[in-house]
Amino acid sequence: MASFLVEGGRRLQGRIVPAGAKNEALQVLCAVLLTKEEVVIGNVPKILDVENLIDLLVDMGVKVSEVESHKWSFKSDELRWDYIETDAFLKKCSKLRGSVMLMGALLGRCGKAMYRKPGGDKIGRRRLDTHFIGFEKLGYEVSYDSVRGAYIVEWKGGKEDGERYLLLDEASVTGTANVIMSSVRLTGKTTIYNAACEPYIQQLCRMLVRMGAKISGIGSNLLTIEGVDELRGTEHRLLPDMIEVGSFIGMAAITGSELTIADTSYKDLGIIPDMFRRMGIRLEQRGDDIYIPQQEHYEIESYMDGGILTLADAPWPGLTPDLLSVMLVVATQAKGSVLIHQKMFESRLFFVDKLIDMGAQIILCDPHRAVVIGHDKRVRLRRNNMVSPDIRAGIALLIAAMSAEGVSKIDHVDQIDRGYEDIEGRLNALGARIERVDE
Repeated sequence: MASFLVEGGRRLQGRIVPAGAKNEALQVLCAVLLTKEEVVIGNVPKILDVENLIDLLVDMGVKVSEVESHKWSFKSDELRWDYIETDAFLKKCSKLRGSVMLMGALLGRCGKAMYRKPGGDKIGRRRLDTHFIGFEKLGYEVSYDSVRGAYIVEWKGGKEDGERYLLLDEASVTGTANVIMSSVRLTGKTTIYNAACEPYIQQLCRMLVRMGAKISGIGSNLLTIEGVDELRGTEHRLLPDMIEVGSFIGMAAITGSELTIADTSYKDLGIIPDMFRRMGIRLEQRGDDIYIPQQEHYEIESYMDGGILTLADAPWPGLTPDLLSVMLVVATQAKGSVLIHQKMFESRLFFVDKLIDMGAQIILCDPHRAVVIGHDKRVRLRRNNMVSPDIRAGIALLIAAMSAEGVSKIDHVDQIDRGYEDIEGRLNALGARIERVDE
């Protein structure tokens, strides 16, 4: 198991390019199963979750080749159906949260899928009801095999030529992706209300449209899908990862660094830049780049009536929950106070005890809310030995260690590797000092 030794107090300087978006990659990689023709995907990040999903696709019989660095070809003309129904397949799926979207792709391809409850980050309850209720409303039958510990979803018919109306009980990104993929080849019309509309869902829809799907309402929470008989191949390029962009903004601010984040697809960042600005961080849009000047202090805004600023996650176009951990750490060295409200996951704030040990002033009100009183950089965080509990808390702890006095140690950094490509190499090139040690 690998660890990071992080020397704090070093400024960053230079230009960094965010990798391809992890969450989009997991969606579109599953979607390659919907056609027998070749699909080429570019800007694919070299991270553990993506590599594990590609390995799983290979086991399923997908012909996979790396065309060039970060660009991959997939052809699903001869799937191994004998393998897809085995315990070995179910076991491998259960180790990768993103594999949940294989269900929608397999249903769209052949009308049947088997799945075991997935693993992933330990950040709280992550239910699958939205997925299965959506499948049932489309005309699929869902059952549970208690012996194999697997869900079985099969087409039961009855709505082939009619109109199907789905009101999703939550705007789940993966649930929306699954419903989209499982309906694009159903005869008739499917209307999805309360659909997630994140840029990555928009990207999935646009990719499917290029493959021959008929989807309208892209970018809204109301999608209409006219089923088609077949889908063809296409070429697709992933967006840059907005969570990496936000992480780099936070790193620059807390270390007092001058940094340019290049090729960010700024129009797809939503309110992320403005939320950092509300924390007092100066940043400039320069074309598709973001420039963060060196600043010794940043002050959190208050509301117009003098109330404490609240940063809360919400479905798109609200603030993504994946950046709240980063913003919480950045707030520890700001001037002022902020309430962090993590609504979606009840275990995601439990990493703050590590920050408190480092000298951060944080009041954990309950599993969902924490008040941060910033030091205004008058008092630096202390070094600490920590364990990364999940991807986003892991990068937050790395940011904290980069601003702390002394050398901190972060164990279990394979969690960070799941979502950030060669993070220590890229940051060391900017002036950080992060050493990976295998134990």
